[in-house]
Amino acid sequence: MVVDVKKIGEKVERESALLKQVRSEIEKVIVGQEYLIERLFIGLLCNNHVLIEGVPGLAKTLSVTTLSRTIQASFQRIQFTPDLLPADLIGTLIYNPRSGEFTTKKGPIFANIILADEINRAPAKVQSALLEAMQERQVTIGEETHRLDEPFMVLATQNPIEQEGTYPLPEAQVDRFMLKLKITYPTKEEEKEILKRMASSAPVADVQPVMEPKDVLRLRELTDEIYMDEKIEDYIVNIVHATREPASYGLDVAGLIQYGASPRATIFLTMASKAYALLQGRGYVTPQDVKSIGMDVLRHRVIVTYEAEAEEKSSEDIVKAVFDNIPVP
Repeated sequence: MVVDVKKIGEKVERESALLKQVRSEIEKVIVGQEYLIERLFIGLLCNNHVLIEGVPGLAKTLSVTTLSRTIQASFQRIQFTPDLLPADLIGTLIYNPRSGEFTTKKGPIFANIILADEINRAPAKVQSALLEAMQERQVTIGEETHRLDEPFMVLATQNPIEQEGTYPLPEAQVDRFMLKLKITYPTKEEEKEILKRMASSAPVADVQPVMEPKDVLRLRELTDEIYMDEKIEDYIVNIVHATREPASYGLDVAGLIQYGASPRATIFLTMASKAYALLQGRGYVTPQDVKSIGMDVLRHRVIVTYEAEAEEKSSEDIVKAVFDNIPVP
């Protein structure tokens, strides 16, 4: 099948104006955090979910709520706490004594964009209920199964500090998130702009909705069309395989890796690279696109051994070594 890259490029150019409009609306409220905003777009374009980790006060929650306000879509913020129950999330059956029947009361999960705030504060039952909805895009209440509306996206936050009273997500469940982001502090210049803009009792700037759910679905179709050469596909497969069989690629890290990345990593790295190329205004993927997004796709999928922890080597160090050693096409 012949792919017309020029035609895809023209489509990307047309749609880029809408994405720029969304970004300019978000920038009315959020100072800096380009990395976070770009990754939220990638999650949206790839029809997938994002886990955001960072210390309190870095505008994680504000970024997500602002993004949701730029899209005419339903939004729910759920504060995860140790006493939360699965029914508080997905809904329950309520008995009506007059009719003698049960009626379904849907929970907050029935929205387009879900912000799961401090996901690691809720017990395993609640986490698994959310992750099942993320994976299957449906919820079962009683004997009835309910499909979730499209677009459906979960953006979960967790703090790396204050681990007392938390329930860390198991690796198998973290694997369901397409991206895991690590948010850092702003620069001095950005912090001064935050001071000027936010250090006041006045409400933050109002954000106008500029996109509808149908626009999101159209952009997702365009993301799938982005051209990827077979050499880039081989490059992605080599990167993922190098996390499983590092010795085959001349990497001396075998004793540091307990489990390599799953096939889900290959799928997500391909999709995320296409979305990243679209955000850069291109109709084709370059090796740099794969490198730019690779850490966010792989950091939570490479599980290190106790030996690596003893040597103070993280999964990020291993992923960096893989990218440094795999030949770029």
